[in-house]
Amino acid sequence: MQSVVNSLNSIIWSQALIFLCLGAGLFYSVMTRFVQVRHFGEMIRLLFSGKSSNQGISTFQALSVSLSGRVGTGNIAGVAAAIGFGGPGAVFWMWTVAFLGAATAYVESTLGQIYKEEDQGQYRGGPAYYLEKALGQRWYGWAFAISTIVATGLLLPGVQANSISNAIELAVGGGQIVQTGFGDFTVTKIVSGLFTVTLLGIIIFGGIRRIAHFAQVVVPFMALGYILMACTISIMNISMLPDIMALILKDAFTPMAGVGAAIGWGVKRGVYSNEAGQGTGPHAAAAAEVQHPAQQGLVQAFSIYVDTLLVCSATAFMILITGAYNVQGGDAGFLVQNLPANIDPNSPAFTQLAVDSVFGGFGKPFVAIALFFFAFTTLVAYYYIAETNVAYIHRSLKVPGMIVVLKIALLSSTLYGALKTASLAWGLGDIGVGLMAWLNIIGILIIFFVSKPAVKSLRDYEAQKKAGVTEYTFDPEALGIANADFWVRRKRERENDRSRR
Repeated sequence: MQSVVNSLNSIIWSQALIFLCLGAGLFYSVMTRFVQVRHFGEMIRLLFSGKSSNQGISTFQALSVSLSGRVGTGNIAGVAAAIGFGGPGAVFWMWTVAFLGAATAYVESTLGQIYKEEDQGQYRGGPAYYLEKALGQRWYGWAFAISTIVATGLLLPGVQANSISNAIELAVGGGQIVQTGFGDFTVTKIVSGLFTVTLLGIIIFGGIRRIAHFAQVVVPFMALGYILMACTISIMNISMLPDIMALILKDAFTPMAGVGAAIGWGVKRGVYSNEAGQGTGPHAAAAAEVQHPAQQGLVQAFSIYVDTLLVCSATAFMILITGAYNVQGGDAGFLVQNLPANIDPNSPAFTQLAVDSVFGGFGKPFVAIALFFFAFTTLVAYYYIAETNVAYIHRSLKVPGMIVVLKIALLSSTLYGALKTASLAWGLGDIGVGLMAWLNIIGILIIFFVSKPAVKSLRDYEAQKKAGVTEYTFDPEALGIANADFWVRRKRERENDRSRR
């Protein structure tokens, strides 16, 4: 199974996808005149400006839901893997893909807003919707929807659950070995898996509003606590920071693990962590209640900074400052070996050992708790993304019970991932991420050359902002954007309201 997964990943995550991720980010940065820099202040202002409605969640709730998907095990175990396989220079390439990816995140999230729909009293949208409506190709929308259901409903949950169970096992020990029909597992892994599945079931059966309320409370709390820990360790070792920065920058261009390894692992784990271009963020973006689509695009661009430049950097600094890492060199063995050879770089062990080296006896449980919240909120976000794509397919293929089947499948995948090896879980997760990224990035590039809706939306928003309007409006027909039915209907409803007055 592991060899099959590795073979598929070598095809999906070829150099072509790596250059596609970086190239798309650079292309949209230029086309939007580096929106991620010019409108940084506007991103902050918009975070708390939107309000929820009966159909949609607030801007901040949408940010929290999307961050609950972005800020996950990739921020702890993913960064460790990037360093372990690609060397310290991989961190620089994670930063690069985040900076460029912020423009990609703006585009895909704005598209999610432009082409969203109202479905049974709530907003729905995402790549499947805009690939169908902007390109007029329903098959493309279906291809993305099916890939995303498989990825977020079956493949990716195992990565999050696996990291939770591994972190807890490292923190408290494995305990007794239990023999089952599926293999031999420790009591700790079985209990952590069952607990995660039970709590997840309670949340996902509550719908988007319960998910949004859960995320807006937990996500800021967990991210701030984790970043504070990283800042504490960095301040305690402040004299080492210049050397660590020099190590990252030097190894980015003369990498110890090879140019391909540093860039490849940096981009792979960067995309896995911040999800820019992957197509997951637009689902939460579409659920937001906003006056103008560009507003949610800007907020989602900011979420990339939070994920990679803050949370991932926190992990990287803790690992590198404490020297709690190895760098594998393939058949040559280790290029750097500071830890025992049997420690899996795909696990959260590097991060746990890094914190534990500074706060003895506290680091392993602290990271285990942080990772639980990080990974659990990502599991919740995965369910919402998968549910949205099931709803998209249900518009045409009205098979009863599809949502129930999805919930059972996701919970089963979560339990399976909690018990299996880290390398297999990450390999399956990489397949899911890669498929979604291929379909989404190619799609948004084609959409740009067909009609440029996201760029037109940005220019319209900037024009209204410059004019000093107090209430933004969006008229897709005036901008030459077709099939944005929700916004056309909203415009007509407002015109009718004015005529009655």
